[in-house]
Amino acid sequence: MPNKDAFVQLINDNYTFKGESFRIGTAVLAREVATEAVISIPLRTMNRHGLIAGATGTGKTKTLQLISEALSDASVPVLLMDIKGDLSGIAAAGTENSNIKERLSKIGGDYKPAGFPVELMTLSNEKGVRLRATVSEFGPILLSKILDLNNTQEGIVSLIFKYCDDHKMPLLDLKDFTKVIQYISNEGKKEIEQTYGKIATTSTGTILRKVIELQQQGADQFFGEPSFEIDDLMRIADDGRGIINVLRVTDMQNRPKLFSTFMLQMLAELYATLPEAGDIDKPKLVLFIDEAHLVFQEATDALLQQIETVIKLIRSKGVGIFFCTQNPQDVPAAILSQLGLKVQHALRAFTAADRKTIKQAAENYPETEYYKTDELLTQLGIGEALVTALNEKGIPTPLVHTMLVPPRSRMDVLSETEIDNLVNQSKLVKKYAETDDRESACEILTAKLEEAAQRSAQQEEEKKTSKASRTSQKEEKSTLEKVLESPVTKQIGRTAANVITRSLLGALGLGGKSSSRRKSNSWF
Repeated sequence: MPNKDAFVQLINDNYTFKGESFRIGTAVLAREVATEAVISIPLRTMNRHGLIAGATGTGKTKTLQLISEALSDASVPVLLMDIKGDLSGIAAAGTENSNIKERLSKIGGDYKPAGFPVELMTLSNEKGVRLRATVSEFGPILLSKILDLNNTQEGIVSLIFKYCDDHKMPLLDLKDFTKVIQYISNEGKKEIEQTYGKIATTSTGTILRKVIELQQQGADQFFGEPSFEIDDLMRIADDGRGIINVLRVTDMQNRPKLFSTFMLQMLAELYATLPEAGDIDKPKLVLFIDEAHLVFQEATDALLQQIETVIKLIRSKGVGIFFCTQNPQDVPAAILSQLGLKVQHALRAFTAADRKTIKQAAENYPETEYYKTDELLTQLGIGEALVTALNEKGIPTPLVHTMLVPPRSRMDVLSETEIDNLVNQSKLVKKYAETDDRESACEILTAKLEEAAQRSAQQEEEKKTSKASRTSQKEEKSTLEKVLESPVTKQIGRTAANVITRSLLGALGLGGKSSSRRKSNSWF
């Protein structure tokens, strides 16, 4: 039997902090709750990222909910990716029930129901604030990685951005991008080659197919204006609590490429926009990515590398990222190694592959003399988890079996009426409601091609008119020539010539027989 007093002392030494922290539960040893051993997490390490993992139905979403509540109370804004559609209830106060009473009787504490300031957001046509970004904001490198292009194709994308910059043609949506691809492959190919060098139509064709693939997942709804401003994610409510932004992406499971595209763009935008923060007492923003495997399952090696790089660097901007998934192995090892807080709910061992996964998961946690980690992972109850965090000095805390605090907000979804009320009260919904389809590359190139077509038609008409005029003149000349060369005309001409000739000769007294007779008669 482990020494309980030594265990409690170990927990209190490692989970009690000088700075601001929040409680997530109470330690459990040998199936008994050690009420003296409270498990808290320091706010200043919440930008060191984290993992919430466990099988379906073990309480991952409720853990995500209670941590979000604690952050909001500490004036830290939160962004939740609500893929299953069960996080909207955080806006309404919870209701105490027998399960909550039983839990609090074990771990101690009072239940104080509370709703939290929530902003509903969407990438599609669901109710809420519409999130958009322009193609220009992605830039050629990030867009190429999302489209999984090779070096040659990436060079063509960079050429497209350069051409549009040089000719002041904004790339706002995918319609603009595809129009430019079509233009440089056909009508504008000669112009492009003269200034930027030759391009292969096979490469532009491949890029176009990749863009169409992205469009098939609904990317046209995401790309465009007005572009979402990152500062709107980091708002504080009038009562001083951080606003919890719930991004409703229930339709993203069939469109993982669009989801990973949005995630990468948002992380890149946050990194590019926010100043360096250094070591701060609490993060500026914390993101929770539920069903995180959707971010990685369609990601290419280049995209994974980009995500890994952003996650490593964005910590210094004061942003924390938490991945929620069923299996820790869903998160690439390079990213898993960057995560500070780990909350591991139960895993199921139904097959040999499951047992192997559990053994690997156990090896990712600190060694402990108080638990057999691989066995305990299959025995955890709902709302229980193995927890390890970073202390204020960045040192990992001991692994502890924790009975978690229940969320104070509703552990269910909002009704349609409640959602409507929330959306109607939002200032951001009105700000981003209308699509701004200003003149951009597509319209500019279309106008250019129409103008060229009009000039070509006008020139063709002028050619036809000139040709018709020449043909008419030629036909008039031909008619005259035919008249002059006809036998009748020639006969008339010969007759006229003879008459004229005889008249002239007669006048000179040199004409023919009658003239001779008149002369002979003159002798008598």
